Amino acid sequence: MNERSTISTGVTPRFSEEALRQIETIFKRYPAERRQSAVMPILHLAQREFGGWLSRESLDYVAELVAMPPIRVYEVATFYTMYNLKPVGRYHVQACTNISCWLCGSDQVMDSLKRKLKLSVGETSEDKRFTLAEVECLGACVNAPMMQINDDYYENLTADKVAEIIDRLP
Repeated sequence: MNERSTISTGVTPRFSEEALRQIETIFKRYPAERRQSAVMPILHLAQREFGGWLSRESLDYVAELVAMPPIRVYEVATFYTMYNLKPVGRYHVQACTNISCWLCGSDQVMDSLKRKLKLSVGETSEDKRFTLAEVECLGACVNAPMMQINDDYYENLTADKVAEIIDRLP
């Protein structure tokens, strides 16, 4: 695995009954002979179910469920930045710095986030409240600059708006 490699917790995760029902629904979207095609939505579900990140054990568990060699699941999880391979804070703050956002001021947005959170990119606060990440694109270029905090998008940002958004978080 690459520099984004996940870490081991020594704990074998297990999906809840509700998550297992969701997995069955996911599998129904694909032909039986294409069960492995469900790996991405199941990884997403695993990340939600297991605390916002994917441990080595959770990747192995998903591999078993979709009948894939673990290395193939690791390849997917390490390629896509939407999968967190180490623990993240309660608020995972992801600021887009791609060209559209950059042209509209994402560097000021990122500077504001760094100051407000007292973090550098890739760091998690000591209280585990915030993790700051720089992402390549969040797909909302029309309303650049933008960021995502957990599942919520914030668009047309300024340095002042970023500070206000962070202040409103419980």
